[in-house]
Amino acid sequence: MTAIPDPPIEAETDHNETSPCVMVFNASDPSGAGGIAADIQAIASVGAHALPVVTGAYARDTSEVYDHFAMDDEAVTEQARAMLEDVPVQVFKVGFVGSPENLSAVAELASDYSDVPLVAFMPDLSWWRDDKIDQYLDAHTELLLPLTTLLVGNHSTLSRWLLADWSAERAPTARDIARAANEFGVPYTLVTGIALPEQFIDNVLCTATAVLYSAQFEHFDAVFSGAGDTLSAALAALIASGTELSECVSESLIYLDRCLESGFRPGMGNVLPDRLFWAHPGSDEDNESQESSFEISPNDTRH
Repeated sequence: MTAIPDPPIEAETDHNETSPCVMVFNASDPSGAGGIAADIQAIASVGAHALPVVTGAYARDTSEVYDHFAMDDEAVTEQARAMLEDVPVQVFKVGFVGSPENLSAVAELASDYSDVPLVAFMPDLSWWRDDKIDQYLDAHTELLLPLTTLLVGNHSTLSRWLLADWSAERAPTARDIARAANEFGVPYTLVTGIALPEQFIDNVLCTATAVLYSAQFEHFDAVFSGAGDTLSAALAALIASGTELSECVSESLIYLDRCLESGFRPGMGNVLPDRLFWAHPGSDEDNESQESSFEISPNDTRH
């Protein structure tokens, strides 16, 4: 039998060329729509490595969330500390962590690593009890917003949270929301899902004083679950790679649009983003003309 030669020394050095790492704090979602599942898929899809810290678990299906079980804050801290002492982290991404205590734990960790950018995504919490929503939002405002680099959320969600006393006849703009977030220390805010005429939606990245980027997309005639986690995770991964912020937003919005376009319905409920749309085998003609994994001809929306 011929002996297998030792690998050349050059091959060994490849192991030291690591992908940028994103530590994500989020809940386990058994539907695979959002939460940790969405974070891992989206981050890997755009070329980074996810370090998932589980903060709790949803009881849900593809239609709705029935309950959430938060993990003990010490368990959250121990998960994160173990990895932070081992692996350099380029970005923190914070989704729904389930309790004010867990928000406090994440904030303490972020404070200890204040040079690491933090992307915070605020999901729709309307499925939860009102008293728990209020406690969670208050804790997020007090503890995490001062440490947040980029806040991401739907226009209606962020408006209800940050501009609860809005009394003007017109709807608040993305700049209005960014100004409200900036009062708590947030330098950048990405407001998504702003309704426009003729079935289009706007997505705006802004500071308290300027609009940095905006992009309009056609609204899909379907109800999706997991779009926000997908977008914010892709954003965090692109930021971790060192890409300029406006370009990160542009690329992540295009990525999300393709995920939704290829969305699928695995059960009887909502449509899920296909975060690995680029990995599906295409036609022979597509394969012949494909120059890279992302140069794929648009598919009809699978749902």
